[in-house]
Amino acid sequence: MLDQEKKQLLDHAKTIAVVGLSDDPNRPSNRIARYLQNAGFKVIPVNPSLEKVLGEKSYPDLKSVPVPIDIVDIFRRSEEVHKIVNEARELNIPAVWIQVGIECSDDTIEMAKTNNMKLVRDCCIMVEHRRLAN
Repeated sequence: MLDQEKKQLLDHAKTIAVVGLSDDPNRPSNRIARYLQNAGFKVIPVNPSLEKVLGEKSYPDLKSVPVPIDIVDIFRRSEEVHKIVNEARELNIPAVWIQVGIECSDDTIEMAKTNNMKLVRDCCIMVEHRRLAN
């Protein structure tokens, strides 16, 4: 995805669901979600093991989130990505961001493309937000 597209996506997003958000402040998901909160985004934790993270109610899955989501940020194992992207597709969520080091299949890429979903892969949402903010 081009920088201009990433910038536009981030500039227009208000709510980011972080799938796999940990309550451990030393984990990348927690550090990055905290950054996103401080940058003004509404962060929604999606983690069935937790009740609350970063002061926000945690939900077991995307379908349980009661508000519209602009971006799904994935911090889960590669083998879980297709299922998460498919759930986002079913909910008409316009964009999915797959964090650095997490792989996705060609089927997942094709599903996103076919359904006009923006799919950002192998780059960190925090790093890109900082870099493109100026």
